[in-house]
Amino acid sequence: MTPMPRQIRRVRKPSVWFELAHRAAGSLPGVEERITATGPEFRIGPKLLAWLDEDGVSLLVHIGADERGMLTEAEPRTFSDAVGRRGRTAMRVHLAYVDVGSLKRILEQSWRERAPKRLQRLACAP
Repeated sequence: MTPMPRQIRRVRKPSVWFELAHRAAGSLPGVEERITATGPEFRIGPKLLAWLDEDGVSLLVHIGADERGMLTEAEPRTFSDAVGRRGRTAMRVHLAYVDVGSLKRILEQSWRERAPKRLQRLACAP
């Protein structure tokens, strides 16, 4: 019996717009960018904050359902629902259409939902 060949995953290359996400996420305390076999992702400790989608021009962000619903309804060209890792719902942010301020607010919201309380207190301290 011959062994099955391993499925080769295509590595996602970031688009020029990914630099916006890189700067926005890099300004948040404790966020690390990691390069994985499937592309770049932003983590806060072991928790996944956001990652580059397979299309290379969208960022998938874990964010609360209320915020996600409001944004997808207000700007459907820029924001949409997507199935994230492990079947959880994430929000797709099309990086070519999003403005820098909105992207930063979305990543900050996701950070507040996932960052440990001690890190949040340190970030808020004067």
